[in-house]
Amino acid sequence: MSDEKPDADPDPDEAGADPEYVESAEEGEGPPLPGVLVLGVVGVLAGFLLVGLVWGSERGCDRVRDSPNCGAAGFPLLVLAVVVTVVLAAVALGRLRMPHPKLVAFLGVGFMLLVVLAFLSDDLFSTWTLLVVPVLTAITFLLAHLIAGRLERADA
Repeated sequence: MSDEKPDADPDPDEAGADPEYVESAEEGEGPPLPGVLVLGVVGVLAGFLLVGLVWGSERGCDRVRDSPNCGAAGFPLLVLAVVVTVVLAAVALGRLRMPHPKLVAFLGVGFMLLVVLAFLSDDLFSTWTLLVVPVLTAITFLLAHLIAGRLERADA
């Protein structure tokens, strides 16, 4: 009679497992695409999403109030647009197996908002904003990923 437990996982080497299969299972931990590409694409999509949500809320206010100015509802609508963008970006980064998806999404959108408010607030309603904000968001997502990596190394 053997002392081994019947439900214990056997060692892959002893069970005759294919070494390439074992390696590929261990490699499956990271993102399926290069991290820079994932961050760039999700950042661009998050930027377009935020621009679209702000544009949509402005159009909604225009229909309801006959003015593009939302008045007291403007700030809550902006906060809602930012929260939706952060949550959807975090979900996308998590599904693509990027490390620290929530932190990267939060910092990426937050850094983009800081840059827009500091330097671009006079030109927010011009046509080129449609292109600048998504590219800026992709850059801030890359920066947020670097900061999250540094924080992880500092924590270890």
